[in-house]
Amino acid sequence: MKKLVSILAFSTMLFVGATSSFAATHTVTKGETYWKISVKYGVPVNKVMAANHAKSDYLMVGQQLTIPNSTISASDKDLLARLVEAEAKGEPYAGKVAVATVILNRVDSSIFPNTIRDVIYQSGQFTPVSNGTINNPASSASKQAANEALAFRGQGNGSLYFYNPKKTSNTWLRSKTVTKKIGNHVFAK
Repeated sequence: MKKLVSILAFSTMLFVGATSSFAATHTVTKGETYWKISVKYGVPVNKVMAANHAKSDYLMVGQQLTIPNSTISASDKDLLARLVEAEAKGEPYAGKVAVATVILNRVDSSIFPNTIRDVIYQSGQFTPVSNGTINNPASSASKQAANEALAFRGQGNGSLYFYNPKKTSNTWLRSKTVTKKIGNHVFAK
């Protein structure tokens, strides 16, 4: 009978765990913020705060936080980081984050495809897709930038495009409203 109860309890835990919308719990350590924790897990900061019913940014050491599941698969995070690496290699870290943010803004926009993969592989959009550099591995900085963009998701200024003015003469792209300039890239919407 004990064995049957143990099997049922274990099965219930597996079933409940499989349908949970939470990926992990996190114990807050000294110096951590919602922002740092969100970047670590690659989950939007507003979702981490909402999952924990946060009424302020204040965290206590030892506090247990529930981390929601990311809506982005590991393979899409890797693809995003590889695009960042290929498009923003040699650019400042903030530029890497901004490139990843453009991809996420496009996913959230009604005028672009709905997935990271479809946005990146949309015909004619990104040079690294056509020249094959999208297949090169991402650096740790590009992976971190992708996670930071995921944590920042939904809080930016809506950039949907970026370009290097030294490398393009596209007048349509240059006609877009500039939102930010970082390194050699101009970001626009």
